[in-house]
Amino acid sequence: MSAPVVEAFGLTKRYGSTAALADVSMRVLPGESHALVGRNGAGKSTLVSMLTGLRRPDAGEVRFGGEPAPALADRDAWRERVACVYQHSTIIRELSVAENLFINRQHRRGGVIDWRAMRRDARALLDHWKIDVREDARAGDLTVEARQLVEIARALSYGARFIILDEPTAQLDGEEIKRLFRRIEELQREGVTFLFISHHLQEVYEICQAVTVLRDARHIVSAPVSALPRDKLIEAMTGEQGGLAVADAAARAPLPANAAVALSVTELCGDDYGDVSFDVRRGEVIGLTGATTSGRTSVAEAIAGLKAQRSGTIQVDGRTLPPGDVPAALAHGVGCVPKDRHREGLVLSQSVAENASMTIARSLGRFGIASPAKKNAFGRRMIAALGIKTQGPGHVVSGLSGGNQQKVVMARALATDPNVLVLIDPTAGVDVKSKEALLGVVERVREEGKAVLVVSGELDDLRTCDRVLVMFRGAIAAEFPAGWQDHELIASVEGVSLHEA
Repeated sequence: MSAPVVEAFGLTKRYGSTAALADVSMRVLPGESHALVGRNGAGKSTLVSMLTGLRRPDAGEVRFGGEPAPALADRDAWRERVACVYQHSTIIRELSVAENLFINRQHRRGGVIDWRAMRRDARALLDHWKIDVREDARAGDLTVEARQLVEIARALSYGARFIILDEPTAQLDGEEIKRLFRRIEELQREGVTFLFISHHLQEVYEICQAVTVLRDARHIVSAPVSALPRDKLIEAMTGEQGGLAVADAAARAPLPANAAVALSVTELCGDDYGDVSFDVRRGEVIGLTGATTSGRTSVAEAIAGLKAQRSGTIQVDGRTLPPGDVPAALAHGVGCVPKDRHREGLVLSQSVAENASMTIARSLGRFGIASPAKKNAFGRRMIAALGIKTQGPGHVVSGLSGGNQQKVVMARALATDPNVLVLIDPTAGVDVKSKEALLGVVERVREEGKAVLVVSGELDDLRTCDRVLVMFRGAIAAEFPAGWQDHELIASVEGVSLHEA
């Protein structure tokens, strides 16, 4: 049997009294897709940093093909063995595809970049790996899917045949995910090995042959995917028996017929959607789903004031919101968890308390200047209410796990005590227990008589909804009451009718 592509033996890393990784071992065999799963903070990022030579373990060893890993300083040797395609792309958008492929190693003739040779070799590289993008295209104009493939091609061009994919489907819709998975399978047949990191457990079963679970910085189990059913996989990740504990709207009592309308959207039109109308009543949770190109996110951002609609009206408790005005939306009682927590939801250099209280600074102090004591007191309340795992309200948000960062974003959305809560992909990139906590907030807010709009492509998110509206090509194409079947909802998202003759 050929040697494993990569092996980790007893990897350990501590920061003071905190164990980031404790005696973790794993092996990835040639040509397989091996899943690495675990809750946020389980140690996945620390392990990846050691497998890519970015961090030295306190104890333990990494081997490639049976040989010891290179010295950390020998970056070229590491690039020849392993590469990581991160969730947040390292592609430089302003440069061309060819420039990104050969960055810091441009073809030169007489000390000057040989642009023709670089474009020629870029074309040959793309053709060899069957990646259908133009070598002279601006990288920022590519789709997320295409940028990921360019990153994979760049890694392969160094000679690496072991690629780590970090949440590769987080920004892709159904068809894009299918194409990516087909490409991964083709590359596997050509001798490329993948370590696949994902919080979407269904994807583990679709694309991977083996899985390793980390929990609390320790190795829990490595096994063939076929030998680890979903409930056992979740149990290994959480240490608790049972699956995802999320309130299913199908079990709720019907909403009173006289429940007041909290949010009314009428004939809303924007760049990628048109004639969108729906109401959300107090105590009701409505889902808005569809492909990433369906317009669902733009509709949600219009309601939250993040984007201005071209025409149509948005009313909260009978009052019309001015288009594209976040302060007005907040003042009218709209709270929002935006799509991208890093760009829109958080100031990563500030503390938990500062982020959580950002929307209520005026109420905490005169002229919007709140004392640290008041901010920290509010931060402590939110830490307790949402179960945020942190050293305290003064802890800098950049040091939190993804799930806890998302809880801070939720805290900020709830700070104004909104009557309408808009959640855009609220559980993207978080682990099972964080997902339970965030969706538990939806149930709590609903019970308080508030209106909730959950905008997501995640089926688990949508199970909390009394109704799910499906958008297709910018319009509402279907509506599903609670209790829908997975295959019917997915077919509608993809624009397929299961009831056509």
